[in-house]
Amino acid sequence: MKRVAVIGAGCSGLAAIKCCLDEGIEPVCFERENDIGGLWNYSDTPKVGKGSVYKSCVINTSKEMMAFSDFPPPDDFPSFMPHKYVLKYFRLYAENFGLLDHIKFQTSVDRVVPAEDYEETGRWRVTFTSGTDGPMTDIFDGVLICTGHHTYPHLPKFRGLENFKGTNMHSHSYRDNKDFHGKNVLVVGIGNSGVDIAVDLSHAASQVYLSTRRGAWVVSRKGFWGYPADAIANSRFLFTLPKNVLQWSVEKMCNFNFDHEAYGVKPSQRCFQTHPTINDELPFRIMVGAIQVRPNVHEFTDYAVSFVDGTTEQIDAVVFATGYDYKIAFLDNSVTTIENNQTCLYKYMFPPHLQHPTLGIVGLVQAIGAIMPISEIQCRWFTRLVTDQCTLPSYSEMIADIQNKRDWMNETYVTSQRHTLQTFWIEYMDQIAQKIGVRPNFTKLFFEDPYLATRCFFGPCLPTQFRLEGPGKWNGAKRCIQGAISRCMKPPHKGLQPINFIKSKTRRLSIEIQVPNFIKPYFVLFVLCFLFMCLLFV
Repeated sequence: MKRVAVIGAGCSGLAAIKCCLDEGIEPVCFERENDIGGLWNYSDTPKVGKGSVYKSCVINTSKEMMAFSDFPPPDDFPSFMPHKYVLKYFRLYAENFGLLDHIKFQTSVDRVVPAEDYEETGRWRVTFTSGTDGPMTDIFDGVLICTGHHTYPHLPKFRGLENFKGTNMHSHSYRDNKDFHGKNVLVVGIGNSGVDIAVDLSHAASQVYLSTRRGAWVVSRKGFWGYPADAIANSRFLFTLPKNVLQWSVEKMCNFNFDHEAYGVKPSQRCFQTHPTINDELPFRIMVGAIQVRPNVHEFTDYAVSFVDGTTEQIDAVVFATGYDYKIAFLDNSVTTIENNQTCLYKYMFPPHLQHPTLGIVGLVQAIGAIMPISEIQCRWFTRLVTDQCTLPSYSEMIADIQNKRDWMNETYVTSQRHTLQTFWIEYMDQIAQKIGVRPNFTKLFFEDPYLATRCFFGPCLPTQFRLEGPGKWNGAKRCIQGAISRCMKPPHKGLQPINFIKSKTRRLSIEIQVPNFIKPYFVLFVLCFLFMCLLFV
């Protein structure tokens, strides 16, 4: 039996253990903390070298779109889960598949280097420290690095910051608003964390200022009729439409929620040139004056900040939501390097120069969608490579793919640290799925089960689609896909009793009345796409 070292027991690490077990590989997971969950295991006190969400954090992706492909979340979980539910879901996943027995807690990895016989075997030497014991070494047939990229805070240089006498922290250290009551607070950065923290602070602070260099397209979690917006947007059918149609429609929907220009957050870039910010409360908090939007910071003084438009505000505290630096401290530069958040990794996963595909970096990707299914399908690919059931392309082909990806990034996205690992969710998932033979064959599916094919093509691209066929096929995939929309909408209707009809004729009527609840998301897609296509030809 081959052995694989899994570094980290967050969402990616748990998926890695499960995928190893599925392929008959013995996983040995190293977790520096005493519990699973990684970023989603909330702690009141921030820790150096560990990512953690803030107390009010709610995940931006709906439970069906963030689920592992063969383990749907419980029906009674909310559609958008607060961090405690996310952690609870991970616990259920770990317990259901017996993952905890393979984790060495309170064990930190110090170094990963090729073993002496790497050229012949592809094995790796892992040095680790457990508790009070000294460094120990073990040899593994493969290594999966699942440490994430929310560990090392990135803090740009700001003029005069050393003179500022108020509270100064990175969003990595932010937990709640209790220490900011009655204060004037500046939040720098309009990404997801920055906006979430600004909204949270606005319920306690005297005034919150939100500083942004370029603005952002702000998307609501809630779509039509209360359906999760990501479940409606991540549709294979939608992504077959021309890019300009999609771009125009997303921008119109963003402005339909609130006028970005009037509220001071409209970016100069189009919506597909920058990562969106997902938040439902920001427009209202701006409307009531609790949050005021400001341009980029010019300079800090003792208790004030000036902006590039010449305005100045007195502030007591500043929170920098300026992202993270991507580092893998225990990996030698000869294996891979990350400079200015730029990587040279095939499909954001494999160093192309390595002789064997036995080291993979999982979750080091920024997709417009949930990371959990991405990490899972990456691990499924890795385990099949380690067991020689598939192979990587040649070095030249991998380098060409990496360069093409960089060229596409430069053409598509505005230059930013945030956009160094960017990709589209469906496109990336399909690319990896194609490698391992689990991408749905829609021609075949339409002939075998047109009802299921219609759901998969026009409805949300659920992670479970990649369990319909091929290696790792799950017999419950079809049933899971068919019940996804009802599971998303179940919490709001919990406790409501259906009307009892006496006559069979009216009972049939009740079924007919229920059908629109299923077709609503699909109907919206059809109507919107029809209107957009009409506009193109008018």
